Amino acid sequence: MRAWTSPGPGQLPAGARGPEVRVHDSATGEPRESVPAGGTARMYVCGITPYDATHLGHAATYVAFDLLQRAWRSAGHDVRYVQNVTDVDDPLLERAAATGEDWVALAERETQLFRTDMEALRVLPPDAYVGAVEAIPLVVDMVEQLRAAGSTYEVASESPEVADDVYFQVTSDPAFGSVSGWTREQMLAVFADRGGDPERPGKKDPLDCLLWRAERDGEPAWESSLGRGRPGWHVECSAIARHHLDSATLGPIDVQGGGSDLVFPHHEMSASEAQAVEPGSRFAHAYVHAGMVGLDGEKMSKSKGNLVLVSKLRESGLDPMVVRLLLLGHHYRSDWMWDAADVDTATARLDAWRRAAAAEAGAPTGPVVTDALARLADDLDAPGALRVIDAWAAATDAGDHTEPGAGQVVTALVDAALGVRL
Repeated sequence: MRAWTSPGPGQLPAGARGPEVRVHDSATGEPRESVPAGGTARMYVCGITPYDATHLGHAATYVAFDLLQRAWRSAGHDVRYVQNVTDVDDPLLERAAATGEDWVALAERETQLFRTDMEALRVLPPDAYVGAVEAIPLVVDMVEQLRAAGSTYEVASESPEVADDVYFQVTSDPAFGSVSGWTREQMLAVFADRGGDPERPGKKDPLDCLLWRAERDGEPAWESSLGRGRPGWHVECSAIARHHLDSATLGPIDVQGGGSDLVFPHHEMSASEAQAVEPGSRFAHAYVHAGMVGLDGEKMSKSKGNLVLVSKLRESGLDPMVVRLLLLGHHYRSDWMWDAADVDTATARLDAWRRAAAAEAGAPTGPVVTDALARLADDLDAPGALRVIDAWAAATDAGDHTEPGAGQVVTALVDAALGVRL
């Protein structure tokens, strides 16, 4: 699948280099230094299910991991970044059925809109952007490996005309539960609401999850050694990440990322499936999660329909860099509520930065570069980095013009480290 285009990661000012990156690891609840083995950072971030447009919650997540990619690059590392698109799944099929639209056309249209939004926000594209449909051979191969490892079983379908479904036995991974740190009771409390089927008859454990869904009448299906059917959600990400980030050869990936609502079951399950294929292995060194964005007191989500859409903000004439600065004004791990006043704050900030950067000379930039890169290396503290640039712009605006060409230095810094075009 084609990713979006990008102007590139930019170049830091001459001689600048950021510190090694520390991120908050959800699995331990503590900061972890992320120094990639071999010099190349490997990151997998879960992508969209394309049945609706990109809202600010999506944008906040992908801007957060864009910051991580930039912080690694600032520290001198190459990055191998992989993202999926769940272009076949129940929510997509249900939306297509409700609207009378072909599910393939719906997925293609919304995926293209997502690409356009990411381009506008200057999010660096993944090196591999992989749809679930094109990854079916990878999924089938992984399910076969799980079967050979004794980690699967079949559950009879609701009709004798339908073949059995294949399930993953979560207890086959001794480390199951280590990503979220949740108790079994906590898991069961949300499993059904987050795509699980704890009440399904024939399962060995209510928490076991679907690997391969046998063909049902009216649903898309593909031929495979598992019979005609389609992949489960969690195994899609496991298979794509293992293949495109070569974890079997190179070991654990550096970061598995996504929104905090993916900690369980999605990241828990996908990690355990990968680990069950290779007993004793570890899927990721760190699990990094972005907070939720809300509207009117509730989490912004497609299912609720309480969305602030990136495309609508752009269509209103809002500079995409204002949207990006609005997002960067919140620490990536924080939960926050949409407030239209944030647009005014971000607009004023962008105007102040551009005005200062356009001056022939400005305040000294050496401490600005050092401090901003340090803030971003410290668990992606974008709000802290913004305050550093704010202080430089205010000093320049107040008449400190001691460094000729200072604006060019800051322009390069915010481009490469923050993804903001001045």
